[in-house]
Amino acid sequence: MRTTAERLRLAVAMVGGVTLFGTIGYVIFGFTVLDALYQTVTTITTVGFRELAEFGPAEKSFTIVLIVVGVSTVLYTFTLVVQSVVEGQLSEFVGRRRMDRQINKMSGHTIVCGWGRVGAAVAHDLRMEGHEVVIVDADAERVRDVEFPRVIGDATRDETLRSAGIDRASSLIAALDGDADNLFVTLSGRDLRPDLFIVARARADESIGKLEHAGADRVVNPQELGAARMASFVASPHVAEFLDVVMHDRSIEFRMREFDVPPDSPIAGKTLRNANLREESGALVLALRAPDGSFTTNPTGDTVIGEHHVIIAVGTTADFDRLAKFATPHV
Repeated sequence: MRTTAERLRLAVAMVGGVTLFGTIGYVIFGFTVLDALYQTVTTITTVGFRELAEFGPAEKSFTIVLIVVGVSTVLYTFTLVVQSVVEGQLSEFVGRRRMDRQINKMSGHTIVCGWGRVGAAVAHDLRMEGHEVVIVDADAERVRDVEFPRVIGDATRDETLRSAGIDRASSLIAALDGDADNLFVTLSGRDLRPDLFIVARARADESIGKLEHAGADRVVNPQELGAARMASFVASPHVAEFLDVVMHDRSIEFRMREFDVPPDSPIAGKTLRNANLREESGALVLALRAPDGSFTTNPTGDTVIGEHHVIIAVGTTADFDRLAKFATPHV
């Protein structure tokens, strides 16, 4: 079955064929090419200003055939044009409303501003980790086939961020091409949500401080990270590959994760030795981060776990499930 676009192309070709047929016919009857074309167009479009010459029986018969064939072809083509426009607008409208409803139901999601190489990589990695993502980009064509919920608009504008559900989001990533645009996104995000966690991309070193002053919790320079990673593959290849496996290789279950110790947790106030996390969960604790942001790396058994400490550990998904169950307050 032909699509609407295919039928429209065929109909336009038919109109061209009928116009050529009528023009040749009137030329045979003695019209000039211009007069023949004019007479054909006014006939098949039912404009019918006047005949350019006296019509005899042959001309009248030919014109009757041209009217029956040409008018029906033109009307069919016009109908398809209207149908294509209406279907396109209706489809776009329905799709936009469906997308809006989907975003309105989301909470705790991450807004990724900019669907470039960095933004796309971030969105896919977040989805792999189980996070919901909303994409914001000004180029409708660039995100037409994106599988994530999306908002078409200028990410530096407050109404665009509101459409992406910034009032319910947990974090925002400013990954636009220009540092100035990311600065405006950061300012808008921080103004709309003072408690929002914001990560901004910086191309130039001098932009890092500006983005931090604008309210970014973290500023990332992808070029510097890429250079450091390349150097690590030369200086410490086994360490670099191990970290790649732990952080990025989806084919294995081994992961590095973090766990926030909730208030009234049964492990709060205990030392790592007494909490016995390794034996109880299987996860290996690499570091602890205190609420003030300080890290305790390679903690000893005498290290005390406090409320709202962040446990950074490695293990399998099952290990982390057991850790969460073991460390969560029992109701």
